[in-house]
Amino acid sequence: MAPANLGGSLTWPDYAVLLFSLALLVAIGGAFTRQQRDTSDFFLARRRIPWWAACMSFLATEISAVTIISVPATAYSENWEYAQFFVGSSLAKFAVAFLFIPAFYRYDCVTIYEFLKHRFGTASQVTGSIFFFVTRLLGSGVRLMAAALAVSVLVGWPLWATIALFSVVSIAYIAMGGVKAVVWTNVFQASMFLLGGLATVGFLAWEVQGGLGAIFATAGEAGRLGVVNWGPVPGDADFWRRVLTDPNIFWLAILNGLVGSMAAFGTDHDLMQRLLTVETRRQSQRTLSITPLGTLVTLALYLTIGAGLYTYYAQHAGTPLPRPDEIFPFFIRSAMPVLLRGLMLTAIVLASIDSPLGSLAASFVTDIYRPLLAPGQSERHYVRVSRLSVIAFGLILAALAFGFSYFDKILWLAFKIAGVTFGSLLGVFLLGLVTRLRADRANVAAMVIMALVNLVLLVLAETRVIALGWSWLVILGTAGTMALAALLAKGGQVLHSDT
Repeated sequence: MAPANLGGSLTWPDYAVLLFSLALLVAIGGAFTRQQRDTSDFFLARRRIPWWAACMSFLATEISAVTIISVPATAYSENWEYAQFFVGSSLAKFAVAFLFIPAFYRYDCVTIYEFLKHRFGTASQVTGSIFFFVTRLLGSGVRLMAAALAVSVLVGWPLWATIALFSVVSIAYIAMGGVKAVVWTNVFQASMFLLGGLATVGFLAWEVQGGLGAIFATAGEAGRLGVVNWGPVPGDADFWRRVLTDPNIFWLAILNGLVGSMAAFGTDHDLMQRLLTVETRRQSQRTLSITPLGTLVTLALYLTIGAGLYTYYAQHAGTPLPRPDEIFPFFIRSAMPVLLRGLMLTAIVLASIDSPLGSLAASFVTDIYRPLLAPGQSERHYVRVSRLSVIAFGLILAALAFGFSYFDKILWLAFKIAGVTFGSLLGVFLLGLVTRLRADRANVAAMVIMALVNLVLLVLAETRVIALGWSWLVILGTAGTMALAALLAKGGQVLHSDT
């Protein structure tokens, strides 16, 4: 879908802020190029990253352009019920910190899928890595598209040009500097979107007649500040229909936030990679345990921006407006002053350039290429292949992002994609962490079967053949994978003993 091209024009100071920031990213990558002597340097920074930098890097990875663009859009057009997921998500972070991280450090994992190899076998490791490729590429394609769409509205460029710009910059600094460049650029990125969000809230309070008080009063009267959706009472005629279809019901949102975020934080190497760059298990646990504070501040800022946008345009009735997904970029372009406009443009661009290319390359080289395709090569060879992998994944990601430009409601699209495979990943990791089950091929069968089941359920739900909310997919996938793997492993043992 072509972006709207409405509002005022950017000026040279706005572009100067953006160009300086992009140049800084590439410079950071270039500064670390000669330090990448082996894959331990390229993928782990030899575990010498300070915990506070890893914390900021995790926040920058968790808070993407989808957050910056779509959370204000959701608050502008719907309400604040998205905040309910924060409760379950925070609980998930503590679960991952004290259940997952000790196991990853115990086995000295380069990627978290090496844990599956130690615990079960190579088949589980490779399948987990492939599931990660699919989930992360599709999810990050949505993120990249969201940012490219926003910048297209702001700058007036065609969508393909913004996707190309983001992809080239991402490939450049990650291929040169590895995970060390990723972490330190993330620190800069997180600082920019926190500063930009705070400045935007201040500007909205200045522009809206009545300030912050009027923002919350007007948005509240319109139902835009609703946070808790208690859902139906048992016994209501529509109880089961709403439970199965409404992901914003309070207890279901918390449950989904817990299970979904445990899958995202504990089984997605893009997020976990940052936590493995610190020296000790305790530092890694502390890093993850502190991140809910940064997430809460960011969420509060961008939900408030959404309420401010609703009030601002309620006071400027008659303004021709784009679709909700473009409302914040449209406001930045048409209403913000010079420099502040450049600051927010930069924050959006930097959030989109926080790319998964480093973690995708790490998983490909560590879990597939090195052990299965080219064992026994030199470290120089593996670093070279790692850089080529960054380029290849960058091109795939750009193509996917352009394809996703034809979808609406991109905040929920990212969750729906993750719902298909995250349950399978979480199920097999939990089997390794909380049971003594020894199964390898049974894990693979269970993961594939449940991913296919979830894909069918998602298609049926999206075509309205059945009534089922996307939030159930991770829950069903997790429980189904654990139960099916245990059943298949037991069946295999019985068959083996009979023969």
